Amino acid sequence: MRLLRAALPPTKLERDLALQCVLSAFATGSFLTGTAVFFTQIVGLTGAQVGLGMSVAGAVTLILTLPLGRLADRVGAKPLWVVTSLIEAALYFAWPFIGGFWTFVAMLSVLASVETAARSGRNVYRIAVFPREVRVRANAYMRSARNVGYTLGAGAGGVALGIGTDAAIIGVPLLTGVLLLVNALMVSRLPELPQRAEEAAEAGPQDNAAVPSAIRNRGFVTLALCNGVLSSNQVLLNVVVPLWLVERTDAPHTVLAWLFGTNTVMAVLLQVRAARGSETVAGSMRAVRRSAVCFVASCAIISVTHETVGWVSILLIWAGHVTITGAELWQSASDWGLTSELSDHRRLGDYQGVWGLGYQIEPVIFPALYTFLALEWGTPGWALIAAIACLAAAISHPAARSAQRYLDRAGAAPEPAKTLA
Repeated sequence: MRLLRAALPPTKLERDLALQCVLSAFATGSFLTGTAVFFTQIVGLTGAQVGLGMSVAGAVTLILTLPLGRLADRVGAKPLWVVTSLIEAALYFAWPFIGGFWTFVAMLSVLASVETAARSGRNVYRIAVFPREVRVRANAYMRSARNVGYTLGAGAGGVALGIGTDAAIIGVPLLTGVLLLVNALMVSRLPELPQRAEEAAEAGPQDNAAVPSAIRNRGFVTLALCNGVLSSNQVLLNVVVPLWLVERTDAPHTVLAWLFGTNTVMAVLLQVRAARGSETVAGSMRAVRRSAVCFVASCAIISVTHETVGWVSILLIWAGHVTITGAELWQSASDWGLTSELSDHRRLGDYQGVWGLGYQIEPVIFPALYTFLALEWGTPGWALIAAIACLAAAISHPAARSAQRYLDRAGAAPEPAKTLA
């Protein structure tokens, strides 16, 4: 019982948000597990069409990231989060009725845009509702909770795939829709934001025009792009390392399941610990450096496995996966600290939109780039991947200082006092 209490967030608000994260991740995780089968077997698309549709949706989301972020400042973070959660649920209910490539592309683009708007509202809410000394810890608990939810959702999706009938596969998006409706209800019952956040949402475009736009904060824009580069640890985890294991090593393919299991366990158990100390800009920069060190270590370890055999290959690949998971944990921690401390709290949605640009660019550039460098160039390619991460970490430090100076010149107001429920 004592261990269970230690694993749970210490306040009711943090526990409520963690539970909401489990539910929403369970919902989307169940659908993501079977997307390839659903789109090919039910919608009737080819694999190439699915990939093209996802690319188009990604491009649409990239274009809309900034205006969707600013929407949280116009209508309020919590109302935006609730409404987009309801729309998201409705879209999943519509998936079984989608047929044809262009309908699929339109549906996927709308869904990706709605998810981006919901993420903006959610992230602004998380910054605005917590005192600054609690924010990073709360986000760490929520990320751990999301990993639990994704794991449970993957299991539910796996059951549907195991049954294999059309009815079972069609039931997955319907289940997702039901869970997302419950999620919207949970979000609607969360506490209202502090007074200043509500005033900013009600101020309107003319009042907010006096507050400089986030896109003019060059240090923050640069920092967002550097964060996007460091977040490419996910490309190594989910794309490059699996391909490398299959094509360049003698490790059995079943090792992949153990690698992903290790990543999930580490994310659930160690994210809160990894986030400690990242509540300040200096602490976040320390997390950036640790993330880069782990990123480089992973590249160095994985790069030699094309010459090893047997258990040596397996252990080295596992060690490489552990270190890249460390890069993920510390990059996430730095993300929460930097967005909390270096955003103008009068335009949190605007700043979230700019911050999201880094994450939107990452899946466009790095899967193809890293795969080419690793699989075609081998060890020199891995060294270049590591150098890219080091460069991003190095640039992050002057960028953070520049972003802070910009906020000082812009007269960013101090945060209102908050208490936790």
